[in-house]
Amino acid sequence: MSELDRLHRWEASGGTWRVLGRRTESLVIALCRCDGGEEADRLTITERTTLAYVGNRETSEEQGPELAD
Repeated sequence: MSELDRLHRWEASGGTWRVLGRRTESLVIALCRCDGGEEADRLTITERTTLAYVGNRETSEEQGPELAD
C-alpha cells in the first residue's frame, strides 16, 4: 500500500492528520483518531505524490488539492 493510499484510508475512516515536521524531501505526519484527535500512529512521508497531496497544509482539515486517480 502506498503512503497516499494509507493517508486516504485514514481520512476515509474519519481520522485526521497533522504535520509534525518538514524537510526538503520528507514529512512526518501524526495520524489522529476521529474521537478527540489523540495521536494513534506516525508516518514518514517520502513519496512525491503524497508530498504533493499534503502540499503546504498543516492538517487534513485544511482544503487540499484534488488529485486524479
